[in-house]
Amino acid sequence: MRAKEELPECPVATAVSLIGGKWKLLILRNLKERPWRFNELQRSIDGISQKVLTDSLRQMMSDGLAYRHDYHEQPPRVEYGLTELGTKMLPIVNS
Repeated sequence: MRAKEELPECPVATAVSLIGGKWKLLILRNLKERPWRFNELQRSIDGISQKVLTDSLRQMMSDGLAYRHDYHEQPPRVEYGLTELGTKMLPIVNS
């Protein structure tokens, strides 16, 4: 998670730095409904590659917007969802 000192002072610039880009808004749009498994998330976002989705999710997790829950089952099951901070970003996405 980025320290407050690393984020821009302007709230709009902060929001853009956290959710800007081509794919993060689409990922947030889906994660606001419910937690998603990686493959179903990839299938729901037309045109996103596995690498870009992985990188975007990792960046969103490091920024504190998303979480990854590993169920430690066989076969492996992992879900991605929104953290409390990610949920607070939803009014920006909805508008």
